[in-house]
Amino acid sequence: MTKNFLVVFGKCTGSNFSGHAPDVPGCVSAGDTLEEMRSMMREALEFHLQGLAEEGEALPEPKTQNVEFKPEDFEDVEYFVVQKLAVDVPAAEQLSSHQAA
Repeated sequence: MTKNFLVVFGKCTGSNFSGHAPDVPGCVSAGDTLEEMRSMMREALEFHLQGLAEEGEALPEPKTQNVEFKPEDFEDVEYFVVQKLAVDVPAAEQLSSHQAA
């Protein structure tokens, strides 16, 4: 099953990109280019969600529709890219098979 999570990518001043998904706390990634960042963030989200499923934890739902930035958010960031990212999420039948094992 695929779900679309809102992700925030920040181009760090003089450095690489960082990324996070507001609906999946603790799941972050970094990459040298925006394209690499998209790929790495998708991989990080899928790995994070699979780990939650294997531990029997509830999976977060993609609810965030927009992000508000404050001036201090730009202190170490040149610009942000906010977009939805299609992520493979474990299906309910996968969850029950992992929990039964």
